[in-house]
Amino acid sequence: MTNNILMIRPSRFAFNAETAVNNAFQVASSESDSVQTKALAEFDAFVAKLTAHGIDVTVVQDTPEPHTPDSIFPNNWISFHSDGTICLYPMFAANRRLERKPNVLEAIQQKYIVKYTIDFSVYESNQTYLEGTGSMVLDRGNQIAYACLSQRTNKFVLREFSKSMNFTPITFTANDESGSPIYHTNVMMCVADDYVVICLASITEEFEREYVVKALKSSGKQIIDITYNQLNHFAGNMLQVKNNKGDKFMVMSTQAYNSLDDNQLKTIESFNPILHSNISTIETNGGGSARCMMAEVFLPIKR
Repeated sequence: MTNNILMIRPSRFAFNAETAVNNAFQVASSESDSVQTKALAEFDAFVAKLTAHGIDVTVVQDTPEPHTPDSIFPNNWISFHSDGTICLYPMFAANRRLERKPNVLEAIQQKYIVKYTIDFSVYESNQTYLEGTGSMVLDRGNQIAYACLSQRTNKFVLREFSKSMNFTPITFTANDESGSPIYHTNVMMCVADDYVVICLASITEEFEREYVVKALKSSGKQIIDITYNQLNHFAGNMLQVKNNKGDKFMVMSTQAYNSLDDNQLKTIESFNPILHSNISTIETNGGGSARCMMAEVFLPIKR
Protein backbone atom coordinates (compact mmCIF):
# COMPACT_ATOMS: atom_id res chain seq x y z
CA MET A 1 0.00 0.00 0.00
CA THR A 2 1.06 3.61 -0.35
CA ASN A 3 0.68 6.90 1.50
CA ASN A 4 0.68 8.86 -1.79
CA ILE A 5 -2.69 9.44 -3.44
CA LEU A 6 -3.73 11.36 -6.56
CA MET A 7 -7.17 12.99 -6.44
CA ILE A 8 -8.82 15.21 -9.06
CA ARG A 9 -10.81 18.19 -7.72
CA PRO A 10 -13.96 18.45 -9.84
CA SER A 11 -14.72 21.45 -12.01
CA ARG A 12 -18.02 20.41 -13.58
CA PHE A 13 -19.03 17.17 -11.83
CA ALA A 14 -22.35 15.84 -13.09
CA PHE A 15 -24.39 12.74 -13.84
CA ASN A 16 -22.79 11.11 -16.89
CA ALA A 17 -25.37 9.60 -19.24
CA GLU A 18 -22.63 7.87 -21.28
CA THR A 19 -21.56 5.71 -18.34
CA ALA A 20 -25.05 5.19 -16.89
CA VAL A 21 -25.88 2.67 -19.63
CA ASN A 22 -23.94 -0.03 -17.74
CA ASN A 23 -23.45 1.45 -14.26
CA ALA A 24 -26.47 0.46 -12.19
CA PHE A 25 -25.27 2.58 -9.25
CA GLN A 26 -25.81 5.91 -11.01
CA VAL A 27 -28.95 7.94 -10.29
CA ALA A 28 -29.43 11.43 -11.67
CA SER A 29 -30.09 13.97 -8.94
CA SER A 30 -33.37 15.88 -9.04
CA GLU A 31 -31.35 18.95 -7.98
CA SER A 32 -28.85 18.91 -10.84
CA ASP A 33 -27.98 22.61 -10.44
CA SER A 34 -26.42 22.01 -7.00
CA VAL A 35 -24.59 18.76 -7.79
CA GLN A 36 -21.22 20.38 -8.52
CA THR A 37 -21.38 22.56 -5.40
CA LYS A 38 -22.25 19.63 -3.14
CA ALA A 39 -19.68 17.32 -4.79
CA LEU A 40 -16.96 19.94 -4.35
CA ALA A 41 -17.73 20.30 -0.65
CA GLU A 42 -17.68 16.52 -0.22
CA PHE A 43 -14.40 16.25 -2.11
CA ASP A 44 -12.68 18.94 -0.04
CA ALA A 45 -13.87 17.42 3.24
CA PHE A 46 -12.65 13.99 2.15
CA VAL A 47 -9.20 15.33 1.23
CA ALA A 48 -9.01 17.21 4.51
CA LYS A 49 -9.75 14.03 6.46
CA LEU A 50 -7.04 12.09 4.62
CA THR A 51 -4.39 14.78 5.05
CA ALA A 52 -5.29 15.26 8.72
CA HIS A 53 -4.27 11.64 9.24
CA GLY A 54 -0.91 12.08 7.51
CA ILE A 55 -1.81 10.69 4.10
CA ASP A 56 -0.11 12.53 1.24
CA VAL A 57 -2.71 13.68 -1.30
CA THR A 58 -1.72 15.31 -4.59
CA VAL A 59 -4.79 17.32 -5.61
CA VAL A 60 -5.05 18.41 -9.24
CA GLN A 61 -7.79 20.87 -10.17
CA ASP A 62 -9.80 19.65 -13.15
CA THR A 63 -10.18 22.03 -16.09
CA PRO A 64 -13.66 23.20 -17.16
CA GLU A 65 -12.91 22.27 -20.77
CA PRO A 66 -13.10 19.73 -22.15
CA HIS A 67 -16.05 18.81 -19.94
CA THR A 68 -15.22 15.64 -18.01
CA PRO A 69 -18.09 14.91 -15.59
CA ASP A 70 -16.36 11.84 -14.08
CA SER A 71 -12.86 13.31 -13.66
CA ILE A 72 -13.24 12.80 -9.90
CA PHE A 73 -12.55 9.06 -10.53
CA PRO A 74 -8.94 9.05 -11.87
CA ASN A 75 -8.15 5.45 -10.93
CA ASN A 76 -9.98 4.27 -14.06
CA TRP A 77 -7.68 5.85 -16.63
CA ILE A 78 -4.25 5.73 -14.98
CA SER A 79 -2.21 3.59 -12.60
CA PHE A 80 1.23 4.13 -11.09
CA HIS A 81 3.85 1.50 -10.34
CA SER A 82 6.97 1.29 -8.19
CA ASP A 83 9.35 0.71 -11.13
CA GLY A 84 8.47 4.16 -12.48
CA THR A 85 5.82 2.95 -14.93
CA ILE A 86 2.50 4.64 -15.54
CA CYS A 87 -0.25 2.78 -17.41
CA LEU A 88 -3.00 4.51 -19.38
CA TYR A 89 -6.22 2.59 -19.96
CA PRO A 90 -8.94 2.25 -22.62
CA MET A 91 -12.21 3.78 -21.44
CA PHE A 92 -15.72 2.71 -22.44
CA ALA A 93 -17.32 6.18 -22.47
CA ALA A 94 -15.98 8.61 -25.07
CA ASN A 95 -16.22 11.57 -22.71
CA ARG A 96 -14.16 9.72 -20.08
CA ARG A 97 -11.26 9.41 -22.55
CA LEU A 98 -10.92 13.17 -22.30
CA GLU A 99 -9.82 12.78 -18.67
CA ARG A 100 -6.29 11.95 -19.83
CA LYS A 101 -5.36 15.62 -19.52
CA PRO A 102 -1.77 16.95 -19.77
CA ASN A 103 -2.09 19.00 -16.56
CA VAL A 104 -2.61 15.82 -14.52
CA LEU A 105 0.45 14.12 -15.99
CA GLU A 106 2.51 17.29 -15.55
CA ALA A 107 1.56 17.50 -11.85
CA ILE A 108 2.65 13.89 -11.35
CA GLN A 109 5.95 14.41 -13.19
CA GLN A 110 6.78 17.43 -11.03
CA LYS A 111 6.67 15.32 -7.88
CA TYR A 112 7.51 11.79 -9.02
CA ILE A 113 9.92 9.99 -11.33
CA VAL A 114 8.20 8.57 -14.43
CA LYS A 115 10.46 6.20 -16.38
CA TYR A 116 8.04 4.36 -18.65
CA THR A 117 4.54 4.85 -20.04
CA ILE A 118 2.47 1.92 -21.31
CA ASP A 119 -0.53 3.15 -23.27
CA PHE A 120 -3.31 0.57 -23.43
CA SER A 121 -5.78 3.22 -24.60
CA VAL A 122 -5.07 2.17 -28.21
CA TYR A 123 -7.54 -0.67 -27.62
CA GLU A 124 -10.39 1.86 -27.66
CA SER A 125 -10.24 1.69 -31.46
CA ASN A 126 -11.25 -2.00 -31.16
CA GLN A 127 -13.99 -1.21 -28.63
CA THR A 128 -12.19 -3.28 -25.99
CA TYR A 129 -11.73 -1.73 -22.56
CA LEU A 130 -9.90 -2.12 -19.27
CA GLU A 131 -10.72 0.67 -16.86
CA GLY A 132 -7.66 0.62 -14.63
CA THR A 133 -7.99 -0.26 -10.98
CA GLY A 134 -11.76 -0.13 -11.33
CA SER A 135 -11.68 -3.09 -13.73
CA MET A 136 -8.85 -4.72 -11.80
CA VAL A 137 -8.35 -5.08 -8.07
CA LEU A 138 -4.60 -5.43 -7.74
CA ASP A 139 -2.97 -7.46 -5.02
CA ARG A 140 0.38 -5.79 -5.56
CA GLY A 141 2.14 -7.79 -2.86
CA ASN A 142 1.35 -11.06 -4.62
CA GLN A 143 1.21 -9.63 -8.17
CA ILE A 144 -2.37 -10.84 -8.72
CA ALA A 145 -4.98 -8.94 -10.77
CA TYR A 146 -8.56 -9.88 -9.83
CA ALA A 147 -11.10 -8.96 -12.50
CA CYS A 148 -14.80 -9.59 -13.02
CA LEU A 149 -15.39 -9.51 -16.76
CA SER A 150 -17.86 -7.00 -18.18
CA GLN A 151 -18.31 -4.63 -21.09
CA ARG A 152 -15.68 -2.45 -19.44
CA THR A 153 -13.25 -5.23 -18.52
CA ASN A 154 -11.95 -7.16 -21.51
CA LYS A 155 -10.08 -10.42 -20.97
CA PHE A 156 -7.61 -9.82 -23.81
CA VAL A 157 -6.59 -6.34 -22.63
CA LEU A 158 -6.29 -7.68 -19.08
CA ARG A 159 -3.93 -10.35 -20.40
CA GLU A 160 -1.83 -7.68 -22.12
CA PHE A 161 -1.62 -5.65 -18.90
CA SER A 162 -0.71 -8.74 -16.91
CA LYS A 163 2.09 -9.68 -19.30
CA SER A 164 3.46 -6.14 -19.35
CA MET A 165 3.40 -5.66 -15.57
CA ASN A 166 4.05 -9.26 -14.46
CA PHE A 167 0.68 -9.88 -12.80
CA THR A 168 -1.28 -13.15 -12.69
CA PRO A 169 -4.85 -12.49 -13.86
CA ILE A 170 -7.73 -14.15 -12.01
CA THR A 171 -10.95 -13.62 -13.94
CA PHE A 172 -14.54 -14.45 -13.09
CA THR A 173 -18.09 -13.23 -13.63
CA ALA A 174 -19.86 -11.19 -10.96
CA ASN A 175 -23.49 -10.15 -11.28
CA ASP A 176 -25.73 -7.74 -9.42
CA GLU A 177 -29.05 -8.82 -7.95
CA SER A 178 -30.81 -8.39 -11.29
CA GLY A 179 -28.33 -10.72 -13.00
CA SER A 180 -26.44 -8.00 -14.90
CA PRO A 181 -22.63 -8.00 -14.91
CA ILE A 182 -21.12 -5.72 -12.26
CA TYR A 183 -19.39 -2.99 -14.22
CA HIS A 184 -16.21 -2.71 -12.10
CA THR A 185 -14.45 -5.26 -9.90
CA ASN A 186 -13.65 -2.67 -7.25
CA VAL A 187 -17.37 -2.34 -6.52
CA MET A 188 -17.59 -5.93 -5.26
CA MET A 189 -14.16 -6.48 -3.67
CA CYS A 190 -11.25 -4.75 -1.96
CA VAL A 191 -7.90 -6.41 -1.29
CA ALA A 192 -5.92 -5.23 1.74
CA ASP A 193 -2.56 -6.55 2.95
CA ASP A 194 -3.94 -9.28 5.24
CA TYR A 195 -7.64 -9.41 4.39
CA VAL A 196 -10.18 -8.92 1.64
CA VAL A 197 -13.69 -7.45 1.67
CA ILE A 198 -15.77 -9.21 -0.99
CA CYS A 199 -19.37 -9.97 -1.97
CA LEU A 200 -19.04 -13.69 -2.67
CA ALA A 201 -22.77 -13.98 -3.51
CA SER A 202 -22.16 -11.84 -6.62
CA ILE A 203 -19.91 -14.59 -8.06
CA THR A 204 -22.88 -16.71 -9.03
CA GLU A 205 -21.04 -19.66 -10.59
CA GLU A 206 -19.95 -21.96 -7.77
CA PHE A 207 -16.75 -23.13 -9.47
CA GLU A 208 -15.66 -19.54 -10.07
CA ARG A 209 -16.46 -18.57 -6.50
CA GLU A 210 -14.40 -21.50 -5.19
CA TYR A 211 -11.56 -20.50 -7.54
CA VAL A 212 -11.49 -16.95 -6.20
CA VAL A 213 -11.75 -18.06 -2.57
CA LYS A 214 -8.88 -20.52 -3.05
CA ALA A 215 -6.69 -17.79 -4.58
CA LEU A 216 -7.46 -15.39 -1.74
CA LYS A 217 -6.78 -17.94 0.98
CA SER A 218 -3.62 -19.15 -0.76
CA SER A 219 -2.29 -15.60 -0.64
CA GLY A 220 -2.93 -15.42 3.11
CA LYS A 221 -6.03 -13.21 3.12
CA GLN A 222 -8.80 -13.38 5.70
CA ILE A 223 -12.14 -13.08 3.90
CA ILE A 224 -14.76 -10.60 5.11
CA ASP A 225 -17.91 -11.44 3.15
CA ILE A 226 -20.46 -8.69 2.49
CA THR A 227 -24.05 -8.94 1.31
CA TYR A 228 -25.66 -7.58 -1.84
CA ASN A 229 -27.30 -4.87 0.25
CA GLN A 230 -23.91 -3.80 1.58
CA LEU A 231 -22.42 -3.93 -1.93
CA ASN A 232 -25.23 -1.63 -3.06
CA HIS A 233 -24.07 0.83 -0.40
CA PHE A 234 -20.48 0.70 -1.75
CA ALA A 235 -19.10 -1.50 1.05
CA GLY A 236 -16.88 -3.22 -1.52
CA ASN A 237 -15.42 0.07 -2.73
CA MET A 238 -12.68 0.66 -0.16
CA LEU A 239 -8.92 1.22 -0.22
CA GLN A 240 -6.25 0.46 2.34
CA VAL A 241 -3.63 3.20 2.61
CA LYS A 242 -0.91 4.20 5.05
CA ASN A 243 0.21 7.56 6.38
CA ASN A 244 3.65 9.14 6.58
CA LYS A 245 4.35 7.23 9.82
CA GLY A 246 3.44 3.87 8.28
CA ASP A 247 0.10 3.59 10.10
CA LYS A 248 -2.51 1.73 8.05
CA PHE A 249 -6.11 2.81 7.46
CA MET A 250 -9.07 1.44 5.54
CA VAL A 251 -10.74 4.30 3.70
CA MET A 252 -14.42 4.15 2.72
CA SER A 253 -17.50 6.31 2.44
CA THR A 254 -19.81 7.00 5.36
CA GLN A 255 -22.58 5.18 3.48
CA ALA A 256 -20.38 2.08 3.22
CA TYR A 257 -19.37 2.36 6.89
CA ASN A 258 -22.99 2.60 8.04
CA SER A 259 -23.94 -0.50 6.03
CA LEU A 260 -21.44 -2.78 7.80
CA ASP A 261 -22.46 -4.74 10.88
CA ASP A 262 -20.63 -4.70 14.20
CA ASN A 263 -18.73 -7.92 13.56
CA GLN A 264 -17.52 -6.75 10.15
CA LEU A 265 -16.40 -3.42 11.59
CA LYS A 266 -14.59 -5.13 14.49
CA THR A 267 -12.81 -7.46 12.08
CA ILE A 268 -11.63 -4.61 9.86
CA GLU A 269 -10.61 -2.56 12.88
CA SER A 270 -8.60 -5.50 14.24
CA PHE A 271 -6.30 -4.93 11.26
CA ASN A 272 -6.43 -1.13 10.98
CA PRO A 273 -8.56 1.91 11.90
CA ILE A 274 -11.30 3.02 9.50
CA LEU A 275 -11.53 6.47 7.92
CA HIS A 276 -14.87 7.37 6.35
CA SER A 277 -16.30 10.51 4.80
CA ASN A 278 -19.73 11.51 3.50
CA ILE A 279 -19.61 11.57 -0.31
CA SER A 280 -23.26 10.75 -1.00
CA THR A 281 -23.73 13.26 -3.85
CA ILE A 282 -20.68 11.85 -5.62
CA GLU A 283 -21.83 8.26 -5.05
CA THR A 284 -25.37 8.86 -6.30
CA ASN A 285 -24.60 10.84 -9.45
CA GLY A 286 -21.23 9.28 -10.26
CA GLY A 287 -21.95 5.66 -9.39
CA GLY A 288 -18.56 5.35 -7.72
CA SER A 289 -17.30 5.76 -4.18
CA ALA A 290 -14.21 6.38 -2.07
CA ARG A 291 -11.89 3.91 -3.73
CA CYS A 292 -12.69 5.24 -7.21
CA MET A 293 -11.65 8.75 -6.14
CA MET A 294 -8.14 7.71 -5.09
CA ALA A 295 -5.40 6.72 -7.53
CA GLU A 296 -2.52 5.19 -5.58
CA VAL A 297 0.88 6.55 -6.54
CA PHE A 298 3.74 4.06 -6.15
CA LEU A 299 6.21 6.01 -8.32
CA PRO A 300 9.61 6.95 -6.88
CA ILE A 301 9.50 10.43 -5.32
CA LYS A 302 11.88 13.08 -6.67
CA ARG A 303 14.46 14.13 -4.07
